[in-house]
Amino acid sequence: MIPELLSLLCFRLCVGQGDLRRDESPPKPSLSAWPSSVAPARSNVTLRCSTPTKDVNFVLRKGGKVLELLQSPDSTEGQAEFHLTDLKSINAGEYTCEYYRKGHPHISSQPSDVLQLLVTGYFSKPSLQAHQRGVVTEGAEVTLQCQRPDTEIVAVMFALLKAGTPMPVQRRSPAGKETDFSLQNVSIGDTGNYSCVYYQTRAPFLASRPSDHLAIRVTGSPRTTASDYTTGNLIRLGLAAAALVIAGAFLLEACCSQESPRGVRSPEGRWVLEQARPAVS
Repeated sequence: MIPELLSLLCFRLCVGQGDLRRDESPPKPSLSAWPSSVAPARSNVTLRCSTPTKDVNFVLRKGGKVLELLQSPDSTEGQAEFHLTDLKSINAGEYTCEYYRKGHPHISSQPSDVLQLLVTGYFSKPSLQAHQRGVVTEGAEVTLQCQRPDTEIVAVMFALLKAGTPMPVQRRSPAGKETDFSLQNVSIGDTGNYSCVYYQTRAPFLASRPSDHLAIRVTGSPRTTASDYTTGNLIRLGLAAAALVIAGAFLLEACCSQESPRGVRSPEGRWVLEQARPAVS
C-alpha cells in the first residue's frame, strides 16, 4: 500500500513540475537587421529573429501588429529570417519578434528588444565634421558634429553610422540644428568611414539621406611607442654590461695565467728575485 501511495505522489509532483515548465514564459529572442537597420529606399533588408530554443514558431510584429508567422528550421538553434524587399516609407518603424512552442501557441516568449528600422532618402542630407583633424592616436577622444540643413522638420533625432556596422553607433537629440557625437578612448577598431542621418522620432520614422563619409584613422598610442623605446634601451644596456663583464673575466684570466717571477731565498732567509742567467754560448 505504501509503495503505491509513494508512486502516486511522485507522479503528481512530476506532472505539476512539467505543467509549471510549460507555463513559464520562454526567454526572449534577439532581433537584428542585415546588412543594417538604417537602409536606403528601394534596398533590401533581412530581419533575423534568433533563440537557443528549437522546434518553435516565430512571430514578427511592427508597432504591435502581427506581420508574419514563420516556422524555424529543425536545428540546435532556432532562427527565422523575415525578408523586406524594395523598401518604402511604409517599412520604416519599430519591430519586435517573439516565438512559441509548436502545439502551445498560448505560451509565447517575451518580445525581443525593439529594433528601429530607418529608411533613408526622404530629407536633405546633413553634414558631418570632426573637431580633430588628421590621424588620431589611441586613447584620445574624437568629437563628430552632425548638422542638418534649414528645414521645418521637428521632433528629430540624429544617428551616427559606421560603414560595415549593422546598428547606429550612437543616437543623439539635437541642440538646434546640430548635435555632437563623442567617441571616447578610441582604439584601432574605431578606424573606419562614418556618416550621420537625422530622422523622425514618430511615425512614419522617415530619415534623411546619409551625410558624406568622413574617414577616421586611429594609430598606436605614443605612450606605447615610448615604452617600447625604453624597453629596447634597457635591453641594449643589459647586453653591453654583460659583454663588459665577460671581457673583464677573460682579461683577469689572461693576467693570472702569466708566469710569476721566480725568486730564491737569501742567506738571511729573505726572498729575492732571481737574476736572469746569461745564456750559455
